[in-house]
Amino acid sequence: MNYDEIKKLMDDMGNSKLSEIEIEFPDGIKISMKKDDGLKLSSPVPMVQEVNIPAVKENADLVPVEKVEGNVVKAPMVGTFYSKSSPTSEPFVKVGSKVKKGDTLCIIEAMKLMNEIESEFDGEVVEILVKDEEMVEYGKPLFVIK
Repeated sequence: MNYDEIKKLMDDMGNSKLSEIEIEFPDGIKISMKKDDGLKLSSPVPMVQEVNIPAVKENADLVPVEKVEGNVVKAPMVGTFYSKSSPTSEPFVKVGSKVKKGDTLCIIEAMKLMNEIESEFDGEVVEILVKDEEMVEYGKPLFVIK
């Protein structure tokens, strides 16, 4: 199966009422997909662990938290972040790059599939919030576009 066929199968599963499917083809290829139903199972309460927290001085210098200005592009999935298509290629974008909606910003590898992440906004990349080959969680901010 090629990437387009697998992508089509994923899209079809996403639009169906199926929650799980396993397919084994005669040539030995096996595909197993399971759809997240959005329900979260509660986990047992962790044991309480004593932690020593240093006392805060009354006149401690406070460092202001930077406010992010612009549109934030977040990771749509869990996986490994890649800023370029191959180790020898130039990054898709750098700080200062002008982007349009639909331009490729990066790749997130998930389950051996390379997923191109496209810009949702027109503008300029003002900040890249992750490093190349860093693991990202769903919803983790990746870029700030102004």
